[in-house]
Amino acid sequence: MSPVIHLSLAGLLMLAVAACSTAPAAPDLSAPPPRRLDAKTQLEYGAPPPPGPRY
Repeated sequence: MSPVIHLSLAGLLMLAVAACSTAPAAPDLSAPPPRRLDAKTQLEYGAPPPPGPRY
């Protein structure tokens, strides 16, 4: 292969690496923390459900 093809392939590879390194961070997909139980929260959203049966 000629040096021109080697240089162009190396340039494309470097361009791809540079594009990947400047990509934005992935969004945080974890659930938000549960709401604290206080009097106002229980009045607005109701009391939490009772715990399920234990087997």
